[in-house]
Amino acid sequence: MTQPTYNVQRATIAEFDNYPAAQAAVDLLADKDFEVGTVRIVGHDLKSVEQVLGKRTYGRAAGYGALSGAWLGLMLGVLFALFVPAIAWLSVILWSVLIAAAFGAIFGLLGHALTGKERSFAAASTIKAASYTVEVVADRADEALRLLSAGR
Repeated sequence: MTQPTYNVQRATIAEFDNYPAAQAAVDLLADKDFEVGTVRIVGHDLKSVEQVLGKRTYGRAAGYGALSGAWLGLMLGVLFALFVPAIAWLSVILWSVLIAAAFGAIFGLLGHALTGKERSFAAASTIKAASYTVEVVADRADEALRLLSAGR
């Protein structure tokens, strides 16, 4: 694996409207055994996009907290069950799940109470680019262009 090159002259070999197309171009270069450590994908005109998922309520905060706590409790319960007699393993797992779910619900409620007034909705943030360019180290640009044009 080659080290990434940062402070070198680069040439743009392709432009795309979306990231999957730029990724496919780099994948094509990789399939043709091009040294992809010299390639980078650059997003241009970045913007932040926040998709609102729904309203935050105390019930949802408690529910999500309980679910995440239950998962943690299940993992810990299985781990603890390895060290108890065979007759008690199911009880250990169930109690671990219940106790962790209760703590998760409490912490979910506390978290919502502390931030609920500032932000009463749940959202997922992403960064989007208007366009993408695929760039390579300048002295490898001709080879990369040849491989891309042959592979399309």
